[in-house]
Parts: sequence; C-alpha cells; structure tokens
Amino acid sequence: MLFRSGRAMKRFSLHGADILVDAPLASAGAEAIRGVAAGRRIAVVSDAQVAPKHALPLAAALGMHPHDCFTVPAGEASKSREEWARLTDAMLARGFGRDSLVVAVGGGVVGDLAGFTAATYMRGVPVVQVPTSLLAMIDAAIGGKTGVDTPTGKNLVGAFHQPALVLADHVTLATLPAPHIRNGLAEALKHAVITGAAEFEWLLAAAPAMQRAGGPDIATAAELVERHIAIKVSVVARDEREAGLRKVLNTGHTIGHAIETAVDYGMLHGECVGIGLRVEAAIAHALGIATASLEARITDALRQFGLPLRPHVPVRPQAILDATRADKKARAGAVEYALLTDVGTPAAADRAYGTPVPDDIVIRALEATLA
Repeated sequence: MLFRSGRAMKRFSLHGADILVDAPLASAGAEAIRGVAAGRRIAVVSDAQVAPKHALPLAAALGMHPHDCFTVPAGEASKSREEWARLTDAMLARGFGRDSLVVAVGGGVVGDLAGFTAATYMRGVPVVQVPTSLLAMIDAAIGGKTGVDTPTGKNLVGAFHQPALVLADHVTLATLPAPHIRNGLAEALKHAVITGAAEFEWLLAAAPAMQRAGGPDIATAAELVERHIAIKVSVVARDEREAGLRKVLNTGHTIGHAIETAVDYGMLHGECVGIGLRVEAAIAHALGIATASLEARITDALRQFGLPLRPHVPVRPQAILDATRADKKARAGAVEYALLTDVGTPAAADRAYGTPVPDDIVIRALEATLA
C-alpha cells in the first residue's frame, strides 16, 4: 500500500500552468483548484470506478453539490462523441455557463473526454487535470491533447487545450490494478527509449518495485512520476503543437493506435504502445537506420514489465496497416512514423522527426514481430 513518501511537493511549470506532484488531493490539491477556479463554478468529471475513490472525496473537500459531479462508464468506449454529447448536455441542464471550470479526475480516458468537453463547452472553459493512473500522470494529463475516438480511429476528433493546473498525487496509484500499472510502464518505456540509455536502465531497475504484489513501492513510484513528468514537460515546452520535436512522443503510437483500432479497443493503450515500440524498432531496422539490438532491448523490457509482445487475438498485418492510414500524423496521404536509430536517438531530426515508410516494409515488420 502506498503512503506519503515524505518528499516535498514538486512543482513543474508548462505554458504558464502549474503541475503539482505529491499534493494531497483533499488538502493542498483542493486549495490549488480553488486558486485557479477564482470563483468559477466547478464541474467534476470522473468514471464509475474512480469516482467513489477519488472524485467524490475531492468534490466534498471543494464543498461542491453532488449533482455537479458527472460520471461516465469506465473504459475506452466512453471516449466517444456520444459520451461528449451526453456530458455537455448534462452540464447545460445543470446551468453551467462560461464561468465554469471542468476538473477531470481519472485516467487517460476521463482526461481526454473531460478536456475536450472543456475545450468546446461555451467555446472553451478551463480544465484541471487530476490524473489517478500512472499512464495519465506521466503522459495523458500533460501537454494539452484532448479528444475522442471515432469508428475510423483513435483521437481523430479533438483539440489542443492546455490545463490550467495538473495535480498528480502518486498515492492514488495504491488503488490501481496491476494491469494498469503495467499500462503506465509502457508509456514510461517510450519516454525512456527516446531519452537515453541512463533513463532506460533506471526504468528497468525500477520496474520490479513498481510491480510488487502489495502495490508499487512508494519511493520508486514518486521518483518515477517526477522523472517522467519532467521528460514530457521538457519536450512539450519546446513544441506545444507538434510541429517537430513533440513528434518523438509518438514513438510506438502509429502502430500502437492502429492495433487498438484493429482489436476494437480490447487491449489497454499501453499494451498496444508496447507492441508498437517493438514493431517500429523492426521497421527502423528494415529501413537500415537502426540495428537489430534496438528491437531486442525493447522486447526484453516488455517481457520484464509483463507486457504482451503481440495482440491477444489474431490480427492480420494488413488490418493494422489499413488502420494506420487514418493516423493523425499522415501527411499528403503518407503515414509518418516517429522512429529511433538507437535508444535516446530519434530519427529524421532534419525532417521534423517524421519518417514515411513504404507499405511493404511495414507489412514485413508486422509479420516478423507478430508471428
């Protein structure tokens, strides 16, 4: 079980907003929300699993009316235009105006949905992100990407909408099921492989403590969250709208998102990204820009983290390739990949970190890695 680490609250800043790490939600966290609310009426959005554990206690600490807490079903299916419409209609029915503040309490699905709701409600109201999963703390809640899925693909309708505040309290990880810890470790692996060998080795050493039977080790969890928020902030601070450098954060995601679509979201996002990292390393090797050792190192890490090496159900390589064509990173009909030449060395820095790849190479890499 996680308890307070005794570490001082850590403060990051991104595009004028604070990211507070280790701020207890019911005390310092609630006070920080009041500060950014500045008299605005607060709407809390959460899911059915997280709400009783974290969202409703936070709402009580904020002195909110219970009917101003909105709950969606847990799971990727809630990241939809239908759920966005239901949520905005519910806020309208409760009389929320332009003087509102949306507070998203939950994992990546809640953060993306609530963030997109805030971006579009009354032409835009502020949002506070309160991530309660490892993946959301180190990745999804930071950087302002919001959106919903469509039948065509993942995150295809959305907006950049930077949060006014992010509160990452690692103590909430104590309630996180083990598969969701591994889900977050996949995004941490992505951060590590784009950052360098030292971060990669640190993460491998930290992984056993993050996967203890009784829950993550408190000191390790606190340090992992801080390190990986710092990585995400360092990239987004230099490229908010993904014109170049921020594309490196898409490493593993072109194939990963396509797998999510191909399996109809029957796997966790991090599981698919982990497979995507492996396949895209094989693509880089096939292009002659990376050695086979890159794929081997990623594969070994996935095994150590207990993450799958291939989809849980049979998926045709052609179906995955077809799903990549709807990817947001496609330019002039060509799908771009954020590839690596080695751990810590992104490819194509001279081409805004995007590499177009012929279909036959993608198919061969998928066939080789997913067999």
